[in-house]
Amino acid sequence: MRFVLRILKALALLLVVIIVAAAGWLFIRPPQLLRVGDGYAAKIVCSNVFIAGREAEDVLHDDVQAPGNPLLRLVRVSVDPDNDRVTARFMGLFAPSYALYRGAFGCTSVPDGNFEAAAKAAPFDPPAKMQANDALWPEGEGTGNPVDGKIAALLADAGIAGPAMRAIVVVRNGRIVAEAYGPGFSAKTPLIGWSMTKTVNAAVLGRLMLGGKVSFDDDSLLAQWKNDARARIKVSDLLGMESGLAFNEDYGDVADVTRMLYLDPDMVSLPANAPMEAAPGQRFRYSSGTAVLLSRIWMDRVGNAQAAFSYPHDALFAPLGMTSAVFELDARGTFAGSSYLYATAHDWARFGQFLLQDGVWNGQRLLPEGFVGAMRTPTAASNGRYTQGQAWLAPGRGSSAEAGLPEDTFWLTGHDGQSMAIVPSANLVVVRLGLTPSRLDYQPQTLLKAILAALPQPGEQQQRAGSQQQTQPQP
Repeated sequence: MRFVLRILKALALLLVVIIVAAAGWLFIRPPQLLRVGDGYAAKIVCSNVFIAGREAEDVLHDDVQAPGNPLLRLVRVSVDPDNDRVTARFMGLFAPSYALYRGAFGCTSVPDGNFEAAAKAAPFDPPAKMQANDALWPEGEGTGNPVDGKIAALLADAGIAGPAMRAIVVVRNGRIVAEAYGPGFSAKTPLIGWSMTKTVNAAVLGRLMLGGKVSFDDDSLLAQWKNDARARIKVSDLLGMESGLAFNEDYGDVADVTRMLYLDPDMVSLPANAPMEAAPGQRFRYSSGTAVLLSRIWMDRVGNAQAAFSYPHDALFAPLGMTSAVFELDARGTFAGSSYLYATAHDWARFGQFLLQDGVWNGQRLLPEGFVGAMRTPTAASNGRYTQGQAWLAPGRGSSAEAGLPEDTFWLTGHDGQSMAIVPSANLVVVRLGLTPSRLDYQPQTLLKAILAALPQPGEQQQRAGSQQQTQPQP
């Protein structure tokens, strides 16, 4: 019996030693996977608390823990509103990671904990905040009384709207004809676009093209590329995701994309130092690093740092009336053109309408002729799936023709079910935002196809208009 007790005591002591050693290891040298998870949690909670005004625990549960890796369920966050900071720790103890709110420029991951450097990287003179008005959309936030009942009924169908839909806005002939919101969300809630940001970032670059400060054919784009094969990479190669640079976009583990977003305060560093794996223009590789490089390139071409920080607002958001748009910077002052733009569904729809109008707004051309055309033109290396302007022709599975959609349809898409469909032949824009992980296999083509089928045909449009007039109260 004493022998058994000794064995049990020894095992208990060994277990304590193992636990202490493991805790020490996690405290001193936490695995990168835990640091990525905490960095993701801190950043997402920070942006949603300070930009969207949501509760931290709701964001942690709904946005971070529910759809992701089981380890994320062990992450705990704390919000310091006095210092505009969020801290996330695994089990509330290990692998701390931080995010900092910087006003008009939203939140940034601060993986090195250097809050002073992160604060100094954001300008002291952010662009003035625009105020929304009650004019009819897109001039203001008013939507008027007419609502297309058939389309509204479709948006109320969970099977068509998709799991965890947060916002849908349908724009036809330049006006909102139907919209719907998930519980806890509204037309005033800024929502992340994830990789839809890439197309907005491309449009910011296009604004500079209109002024002649950059072109599709520019090469020798970064100083460190000057004396090697990367000097041959052109702006057009980056826009088409055909740079030839190696980049791992696998979100299931610690990969280039998660290192860039959550482990490196300077997001430019990793893609800028990536090796070549193919000649420019020869291989399609979807890469968030490519979009960040485009941010750095257009920022450098603007002329000075202060003007670069204000440029997205001054050149794009203000002219379009995107009053809610918050384009976030990394911790060293580069716009996160791959992922981090928050805006209301109405403002996302404004951007879609802008592309539908070929880059013209209120009669003024803001993008060069042919630039939106590049967003609709397939690249050969992507087998026709991706375009020359950071947009998609065939997101998910199958082309538009295979899905029974008009052939001129093109798309913005983003992580967790963000999508925007632009259909010039139907004069239609459909924005769908939510928290719908790819494992749920929701396809945005389902929503678009149903809406297209419900649109009034010529003649029926006049009949509906007449019916609406008859039902209006008579004076």
